[in-house]
Amino acid sequence: MTGPRTDRAAGTAEPLRLACIDSDAPPLFLPADPVRGRRGYEPAVGELIAAELGRPLEWVYLPWAEMLPAVRNHTVDAVLCGQGITEARRRQVDFTRPYAVFHESVLVRRGDPVTSAADLRGRRVAAIAGSTNMALAETFEGAVTVPFGGDCDDVFGDMLAALKSGEVDAVVDDDVVFVPLGEHPDFDLAFTVRTGNRWGIGVAKDRPDDLKAIDAALGRVIADGRLAAAWAEWIPTLPYPFATEGER
Repeated sequence: MTGPRTDRAAGTAEPLRLACIDSDAPPLFLPADPVRGRRGYEPAVGELIAAELGRPLEWVYLPWAEMLPAVRNHTVDAVLCGQGITEARRRQVDFTRPYAVFHESVLVRRGDPVTSAADLRGRRVAAIAGSTNMALAETFEGAVTVPFGGDCDDVFGDMLAALKSGEVDAVVDDDVVFVPLGEHPDFDLAFTVRTGNRWGIGVAKDRPDDLKAIDAALGRVIADGRLAAAWAEWIPTLPYPFATEGER
């Protein structure tokens, strides 16, 4: 594995080092800006937690497939980057309470009359390999699933390019990443499956104190409304999922 790129914040305390990809996936995150830094919902969550812990925040940019290994080998403190809490991932890392809950949607080329999974029989359906999105795609009877590897810097962009070119006929991903594409001239949102995927921050299993501290910080920013404010700023078109303190 090549050495990670880092974006170090100034400060004297030990940085909170969080792994994510550096790509264009609004409203979750935008590419890192040399002046403004990372922006989007997930960077806002990271900033809230780091501030609550009294630590400067450092993002470590890695391809999707390298993030959980980086947590396990302590290259980073945690991964905060679209990690649905699944049993397969729980076998690799421990998770905090959720900071988001999303459903899953299917994107097609504009004008394609797909409205349900049945319409995808015999069609090529893309999703990230090993993801909750791929698990959903594999339930579409008769669909031909096309896994996209997480070893590149912009797997989401690669899938959109494949859809636009006709290499695949549909892309499955979380509903939040398709929000900015609502009026896109090349794509249509075909349908959404209400899967209620819970996203958490992944921490190494041999770092229980780190897990406890990060989870408690997240609990506090949920309880006092700061997480809700970040959600309202970045994802105003989707309902905020946490109505009560510490909802899991």
